Amino acid sequence: MSAAPTRSAGCNLNGGSLAFKSLTTRVIFISITLLAFCISSFAFLNLRREQTQLINSARESTDLLLQTIERSIYNSMRIGNTEDTQIILEMVGQNRNLLAVRIFHPHGIVLKSSHPDEVGKPVNDNDYQLFINNRHEGIFAVPGQGEVLKMQKPIYNDEPCYTCHGRKIRIIGVLDVNYSLVETRQRVVEATKLFVFSTIAIVLFLSASISLVMLKFVRKPLNLIVANMARVEQGDLSVRIKSEGKDEVGRLSASFDSMVDKLDIAKKEIEQCHFQQMERADRLASVGEMAAGIAHEIKNPLTGIAAAITIIKDDFEPADPRTEIINEVLEQIKRLDKTVNDLLFFGKPAQPEPTFTNLNRIVEKTLMFASQHKSGKNIEKKLELEETLPPVYVDPKQIQQVFLNLILNALQAMQNGGVLTVGTSLVESDGKQWARVSIADTGPGIPAQLLSKIFTPFFTTKAQGTGLGLAICHKLVTQHGGELSVVSEDGVGTAFTVDLPVSGITAKEQEQGKQTLEPRN
Repeated sequence: MSAAPTRSAGCNLNGGSLAFKSLTTRVIFISITLLAFCISSFAFLNLRREQTQLINSARESTDLLLQTIERSIYNSMRIGNTEDTQIILEMVGQNRNLLAVRIFHPHGIVLKSSHPDEVGKPVNDNDYQLFINNRHEGIFAVPGQGEVLKMQKPIYNDEPCYTCHGRKIRIIGVLDVNYSLVETRQRVVEATKLFVFSTIAIVLFLSASISLVMLKFVRKPLNLIVANMARVEQGDLSVRIKSEGKDEVGRLSASFDSMVDKLDIAKKEIEQCHFQQMERADRLASVGEMAAGIAHEIKNPLTGIAAAITIIKDDFEPADPRTEIINEVLEQIKRLDKTVNDLLFFGKPAQPEPTFTNLNRIVEKTLMFASQHKSGKNIEKKLELEETLPPVYVDPKQIQQVFLNLILNALQAMQNGGVLTVGTSLVESDGKQWARVSIADTGPGIPAQLLSKIFTPFFTTKAQGTGLGLAICHKLVTQHGGELSVVSEDGVGTAFTVDLPVSGITAKEQEQGKQTLEPRN
């Protein structure tokens, strides 16, 4: 029973948090908050100013009344007419805001008052303390009367007063006026309500206006852009916004339309390029199949021709000049046989027979075999092997074919001599270990415009060659889960790198693999 309300509350909280993640919601909230704070602060300062002015106005009125009463009673008392003083106090006390107007002795006894029943009695303690503390005014909370502004002014003994009071007394009395602040406080409350209600009304009106402006001119266009971007993500490149605004949102919409236009153009170009590549791949596949068929038909007769010429060669004496011609024919037959084998292998490569292989031994053996080639006679050879290189799980024959092809290409590139560097190392990439074999030469290098084409089938820069050697190498390395890459600088040299994944076998298994893979003399 209690699960449903809990789930509903959770949904509401999630909905509220998602709504607050909206940019326009945050801008509206921040704007309204700042607006409310600024207007409230301004209203509060004005309210305090209004309250101060009302209190000051009451104080000025009371002070003016006090001075008027002082002058009136001074004239009456100067001629010794004390009864007129009492009448004046009673008349002034009829003002509804004046709670009391009295004259009391410095010792605290009321001498004259607008309330005759106070005469002869001690003055109120607040009034007397105000006089004792030598204060001119003060605001006090009086039970049953609210806040009261009490103002006092001492009556000094001047020369006209010497007849009745003598010369020794300095202050003959204290004029005390009690002014009610109830009406003033009511005006303050009314002003406060007015400021509060007007502030709330202004904040609500401006909040609604800001919200409408943000929703219409910001959120709506942004939602339209988001919706159209979603359609673009789904592959619909026909959407356009076509905003006519010149503001930031309008420029964003124009940029969106421009981006979609460029994506549409790029998509069409990619589709056209893909179609052309597919056509080219189909043609290459057809050519490959045809070449493999032709090569198969050529290989058997070619073997027979080579055997027949060899027999004819055996009939000639070593000094016979025709022997040189026969040798040249046999050399050309070997070249044709290699070309046929490459075509057959590329058209239908043999499936690898992988085993745990020691790359260092294969590299040493391949370099020693390639060094016998006539192209490597005047070339310095450097062998840099990583002795702790773990075994790799590959087909030794196919990998040796890759290394041999790359080394022979490097030797042929250095016709005027140079340095051939062959090395192995252990590298780590993407959290995996790789056995790396690098073959670098100091030849003329490969031009940058040709570097991206060297692994393309049938692409070659040699006068004699099928353009299948590097393509076959790339295919073999890829079949073993590795990667063949090249770095070349024109006029400096070329470096081929073969990365093969290291097998995850234990040290004991590695040792057993090394013993199994050691070459036997």
